[in-house]
Amino acid sequence: MQTTFTIATRGQGLYEFTDEVASWVTGDGLLTLFIRHTSASLLIQENADPEVRHDLLAYMQRLVPPTSDPSMSYLTHTYEGPDDMPGHIKAAMLPVSLSVPVKAGRLALGTWQGIYLFEHRDAPHTRQVAAHLLHDQPSI
Repeated sequence: MQTTFTIATRGQGLYEFTDEVASWVTGDGLLTLFIRHTSASLLIQENADPEVRHDLLAYMQRLVPPTSDPSMSYLTHTYEGPDDMPGHIKAAMLPVSLSVPVKAGRLALGTWQGIYLFEHRDAPHTRQVAAHLLHDQPSI
């Protein structure tokens, strides 16, 4: 079973889409999610305290600043804007695919876990996340 989730972003940040995924899964099996972009990532992260999302974004921005920052002057891929190459670096450091067990039609996430798209670019984007749910085969 396959589908694609479309997530509209408003710039850098974490965008939770757990509910959309949860409403799609059925049965028992393994869900694989894959982001179809090179400047965004996927994360399973805490979904209770918004400060976690804020701090993750702040940390990544500090770790990989825009190319307009003097510390990044060695980068050469700059013609798509000062956030582009840092977006690629962040996506290279973070997951672009996730696996989540599904049991009785429910995501087997922990109590405080949610599924997020982590947008690394400043401008709004429409991102595509491909989903594949491989259902368990009945025992013989």
